[in-house]
Parts: sequence; C-alpha cells; structure tokens
Amino acid sequence: MSATPKAVSRLIEAFGRLPGIGPKTASRLTYYLLRAGQEDARLLGEALLDLHAHTVLCSVCCNVSETDPCALCADPARDRSMICVVEQPLDVLAIENTGRYKGLYHVLHGHISPMERIGPDELHMQELVHRLGGEVREVIVATNPTLEGDATAMYLARLLEPLGVTVTRLALGLPRGGDLEYADRVTLAEALAGRRKME
Repeated sequence: MSATPKAVSRLIEAFGRLPGIGPKTASRLTYYLLRAGQEDARLLGEALLDLHAHTVLCSVCCNVSETDPCALCADPARDRSMICVVEQPLDVLAIENTGRYKGLYHVLHGHISPMERIGPDELHMQELVHRLGGEVREVIVATNPTLEGDATAMYLARLLEPLGVTVTRLALGLPRGGDLEYADRVTLAEALAGRRKME
C-alpha cells in the first residue's frame, strides 16, 4: 500500500507527462499546489480548461488563436506578399518580438522526423500550398537549425519552388541545434534580415 494519496500520485503523473518535467519537478509542483491552497489549485484548473475551450487553430495560418481567422491574418496592415513558415506557435511570438517582420505566418506544428514517425502528411503543409498564388511572392522558411528543421526546410523548398514563389531561409546566426523560442531578439532579427534563397 502506497503512503502517497492517489490524488497526489495522479497529479505527479500528469505533470510528469509535460515536456521538460521530470519526476522531482512534478513532485515539487504537486506539493506546492497542496501548500498553496484550494484557490490556487482552482485557478490553475480553470486556466487549463479554458485553454482548450477558448482557443482554436486559425484556418488560414494554423496558429493558436482566440478567433478564426487569427488577429495576424485578419490585420490589413500585414504584408501579404510574404509568409514566414515556423514549426511551433511559440516561434511566431519569438519573431513578432523582433519587431522587424510585418508579413504573415504559417505554423507547421512540428518538423519532419522519421525517428518519431512524423512525415509531411502529419504537418500543416498542404494548407500552406493552398495559400500560395495571388499576392504571395516569398516564403521564408524559419524552421529550427537542427537536422529535423533542415530536412523540413529542404522538403518545403522542393515542394514550393515549382509553384513560382521565392523560398528563403533564415540566415545562420541562430545556434545550430537550438530552438527559435530561446533565441534573443537581436540574433533573431539579424537572422531574419539576412535570410537567403534556398538551393
């Protein structure tokens, strides 16, 4: 018989499923919430329920939003000749924080990874293809500078170039193996400004 109450064990297990949360951190978070009291636990529970109840994927760019289309896609001041393709919604925030990019976005929600059995069909690539034509002249591939990010970028270049758009990639300056969400504002702004055509 375990000395740990089932409710405590269940929450530790739930926290442990989150990325970057090991057993010790999961235990610390659980016991913190026990000490903090019922009000903090209630607020956390409501926030978790609201997360899914009050968010949608934008039908245009596939970013997480409260509205469809999202505020960025609906903004008439955005430059509609450029689409910046990123792996995750957090990457949109990172690029927006540079204050240097005024175009549109497209979120893939991942990268090509044969080891994880993620191929192009598991990503939002066809939605991107359907957006091309008309005003779009350039697609900036802003996948992470990792093996998977590079593979995804190369696949996108081969997929999109026959469609008559220029495909560019963020300049290096971002650390190889890193994630965009952790890049500082200046490095990310310079990488965006120094993007190059993919070959």
